[in-house]
Amino acid sequence: MSEDLCERLQDVNEAGAYRLSCPLAVLEANVALSGLTLFDADLAAVQGKGEFLARMAQVLLAPDWFGHNWDALADVLGDLSWQPSAGYVLLLCNGGEKLGLSDADYAGVTEIFNDTVRYWKARGKPFWVFFA
Repeated sequence: MSEDLCERLQDVNEAGAYRLSCPLAVLEANVALSGLTLFDADLAAVQGKGEFLARMAQVLLAPDWFGHNWDALADVLGDLSWQPSAGYVLLLCNGGEKLGLSDADYAGVTEIFNDTVRYWKARGKPFWVFFA
């Protein structure tokens, strides 16, 4: 991410999953300026799928129907009707290389994130995932 981060965050075509390359404060300020919604997840205490899904439900303010499984996470990320916005930024902090997940679960959630980015791009909204 370079000097005009605010504009880049609004660019649907650039949205995707990236390792964060700027200070957290810079990202947070630019997300606020861009009018996007920031979901900030500290994963330091996460160990395994159940804790990861519980943390995501908390951060995303998931509705009561959230089923605490991968399909439910995909459904929530593809809905977000309770959080209307011009776009979304999911910031995953302190998760280590695999976000506290097994290899298989990490591969699965990575696929969910990539599918979510594509889903929102098709609707003209940026969805970003940053690993910090």
